[in-house]
Amino acid sequence: MQVTNSIALRRLAQALIGLSLAVTSVPSAFAAELTEQQIVSGLQGLSTKAAAIDTAVLAQQALAHVGKPPGTPISPDWSALAKLPQLAVDVNFEYDSIAIVPESYRALGLIADALHHPLLLGSKFLIVGHTDSTGSAKYNIALSQKRADAIAEILSTTFGVPAKQLFTVGVGSELPLDPSKPDTAINRRVQLINIGG
Repeated sequence: MQVTNSIALRRLAQALIGLSLAVTSVPSAFAAELTEQQIVSGLQGLSTKAAAIDTAVLAQQALAHVGKPPGTPISPDWSALAKLPQLAVDVNFEYDSIAIVPESYRALGLIADALHHPLLLGSKFLIVGHTDSTGSAKYNIALSQKRADAIAEILSTTFGVPAKQLFTVGVGSELPLDPSKPDTAINRRVQLINIGG
């Protein structure tokens, strides 16, 4: 898992997809240094309840976005999500699968610990799955949804995060961090968004 603040990456994402994503990444050598506090810091700060989130509508908007030029905003709903506290992390899966590789369980444990932190108790979180562009766009949306669901299930069943706090949506390759290289690993990520209480 890679996590760090990257202003340049944020600006690139904003310029390319019209969203101000609070994305973080660090070189792999520092991945072992990720802490629960870094995750808490990235997800805290929502002082008011966010507008109601309808994951079915978000998924439909992502599907309707298929075939549009890179940089085209998906919808005002997605733009509103970009303003909420969030964090992007690498959770690795087996190729073309929802099976999470064992090395990613440490990251999931840290995420779970953070979601149990007093500063985040009572908050709800949207888990957004992203893929690279390998495969068809519709297939990638379905795969990213299944992967987001798998993460939510592990967080709730293995790590005791209340399932009622977790919501999921998959957007496939529709919101790449690097549209100039749509099949690169940087575009494969999981985004956690604090959507309020």
